[in-house]
Amino acid sequence: MQQTPAGQGSVSLTRTDRATLLVKFVGPWHLKRDVPSAKVVEGELQSSLPVKRLVFDTSELTAWDSGLIAFLVQTSAACRARGVDQDRAGLPEGLRRLLELAEAVPEKKGTRSAEVRSPFFERIGKASLGYGLSVGDFMSFLGELTVAFGKFVRGKARYRRVDLIEVIQECGANAVGIVTLISFLVGVILAFMGAVQLSQFGASIYVADLVCIGMTRDMGAIMTAIIMSGRTGAAFAAKLGTMKVTQEIDAFTTMGVSPMEFLVLPRVIALVLMMPLLCLYADFLGILGGMFVGVGMLGLSARNYMQETISTLTLTNLFGGLFKATFYGVLIAIAGCLKGFQCGNSSSAVGDAATQAVVMSIVMVVVACGLFAVVFNIVGI
Repeated sequence: MQQTPAGQGSVSLTRTDRATLLVKFVGPWHLKRDVPSAKVVEGELQSSLPVKRLVFDTSELTAWDSGLIAFLVQTSAACRARGVDQDRAGLPEGLRRLLELAEAVPEKKGTRSAEVRSPFFERIGKASLGYGLSVGDFMSFLGELTVAFGKFVRGKARYRRVDLIEVIQECGANAVGIVTLISFLVGVILAFMGAVQLSQFGASIYVADLVCIGMTRDMGAIMTAIIMSGRTGAAFAAKLGTMKVTQEIDAFTTMGVSPMEFLVLPRVIALVLMMPLLCLYADFLGILGGMFVGVGMLGLSARNYMQETISTLTLTNLFGGLFKATFYGVLIAIAGCLKGFQCGNSSSAVGDAATQAVVMSIVMVVVACGLFAVVFNIVGI
């Protein structure tokens, strides 16, 4: 006899004769109490003494749930693989019905992880096709947005102005707090890094030049874009994704209202309007952060620091940064709205859409920043 304890339930294996194995279930079999594994029966079937018939005894079984069904299904599969007959007369009638139902529906081919493992090059091909389809969806979305913007320019786009004002407030005034904190700290970091090196050569005053050029040319725009990607881009994707799950977007289409004009266009316009203003505000806060380090750490006067900043500031750097911020705003709005429209039909898909929107927008912003750096260098700006 072999006995396997498992919480309050156990299974015992007994040879009634040389070719018959009796499987006896004792106590309550509940999945939450870790039922025994069917491997104990498989081990006995693989013993040197062959088993031709398997019988069951449930006279001492007090309760059971799906844990016992899973045990019997695995045992039945092992018996079929070795040609062992099963006598289920000792099982409860309800349990026999469930087993017959489970065996009546064959397992779908390819459901196990070992079977869905495809060859390496096949996986590469599928991934390439997936990326190609993603690019196609992006271009299609961009084309529809262009058409909607053309209607907006002609005054024929269908959207509510109150929605546009609400989105402008969400993207603008409500984002001032986090932009203030991050921009000031970025200016402090730039000034501190420059001060450590420049102070060795007695050129501490040029910290003002470093912070001014760095903030107005690149850092103000890209840091604002990253903040808005995580804050506003994710909000766009989550809100539109929720509307997709509740079929509100389908309702707009059914009523003859273009979701691109009613939902996407106000969000794109709001970010295009607010991103340059937030970038300009971030530039100012970054310069103040640099002045905080220059005055507090390097002993510079606030007047000298601001004079050096003004003499370094050029309209080319300032408007170049504002142009970048405007372009970044378009990318963030497109990424957030696109992922919201591509959201699945479950609650977990909304979170996935928000995550994908943040990742996509940040990647596009960084790539665009690199392209701008190359183009501006070629042009000589």
